[in-house]
Amino acid sequence: MKVTITAVAAFAAAAAAAAVPTTNNLKMIRQAMPAITDADILNYALTLEHLEDKFYREGLANFTEAQFATAGFDATFYANLKEVSSDETTHVSFLTAALTKAGYKAVAECTYDFGALTPETFVATASILEGVGVSAYLGAAADIMSAAYLTAAGSILTVESRHSSYIRASLGESPFPTPFDTPLSLNEVYTLAAPFIVSCPSTNPTLPVKAFPTLTSAPTNGKITVGSTITLLTPGSVVTAADGKSPIYAAFITVTGPVFAPATATTGGFTVTVPKAPTGSAPISGQTYVVLTGCNTTVTDDTVAAGPAAFEVGPL
Repeated sequence: MKVTITAVAAFAAAAAAAAVPTTNNLKMIRQAMPAITDADILNYALTLEHLEDKFYREGLANFTEAQFATAGFDATFYANLKEVSSDETTHVSFLTAALTKAGYKAVAECTYDFGALTPETFVATASILEGVGVSAYLGAAADIMSAAYLTAAGSILTVESRHSSYIRASLGESPFPTPFDTPLSLNEVYTLAAPFIVSCPSTNPTLPVKAFPTLTSAPTNGKITVGSTITLLTPGSVVTAADGKSPIYAAFITVTGPVFAPATATTGGFTVTVPKAPTGSAPISGQTYVVLTGCNTTVTDDTVAAGPAAFEVGPL
């Protein structure tokens, strides 16, 4: 769908602008991450909720109801968009209060650059952010030790999923394109969020997260489906295997495990054909995430060389 492709292009441009020139070699030894606590996870969730909260407040301030209507989004959608914004503000208040009550310092709102210049790109970017939010809560659930916090996070996850479904349907996309949602690691989610963050208060607690080298999906003229060949760009990075000659793979993340496909080097990145998931596995459909790796058996924070990139995979 045209508006979705435009949003993905804007998302890719934001990521490219944030890329720092570096040479990324899979032989590089990454520093061990400290143990993650419930406070870390709550502040990680709050970081994402601050981003979404500001995104909606800024968009509703920048674009009028009439401008949304001209773009094809009616008064009902505008009213629901305001409700989504209110939900995100409430999530910020809830997580801040939970951290404060537990005796922890809560992260404050950062400064952002969302690059949404029209109502169309704003709504399409909202769809991407909501999808990432669902994957973030789903991925973090396994690390939450407190049953109370897990229930609270789960209650936010289900609402974020409703947001995602509603906005997807409003864009003419399937509200539930796959039987399974996709969990992402803390670092994978932070990599997708980092391009929108300009700066954060120096007084914010330090989170045990890091951004991987940027990976973006080059814009296409038509929809992407299983079997499509896409180009994955690595702006500012050179991705190679440890020995300089072993294959690089594209790993498509699913809840039942990654699905690997060979990645062929091209100018500025790699080309890859979107694979069909094995029988019995979660299909590759809807908002899809892919990383580059030199390993074709597993995906961990130690094996990711770049990414994830986020893009839409439609039905055949």
